[in-house]
Amino acid sequence: MVTVFEVLLVLSSLILILLVLLHKGRGGGLSDMFGGGMSSSSGGSSVAERNLDRITVGIGGIWIACIVGLGLLLKTGA
Repeated sequence: MVTVFEVLLVLSSLILILLVLLHKGRGGGLSDMFGGGMSSSSGGSSVAERNLDRITVGIGGIWIACIVGLGLLLKTGA
């Protein structure tokens, strides 16, 4: 069971990194420093951006659940 959580943790970590890198820069951070803030931004976020937000939050929830589950399994010695 521990191996399942470890594999799921690694996969969710890699997917979470990819999803965070896909997000559009909001401004005021490193993206502005390297020229990312040069594009004009529309007032609202697009449907794709909202869906990306939802997927990122979902994968983040899976990531947190894996960490908690793995911690509980290792604490009990299973």
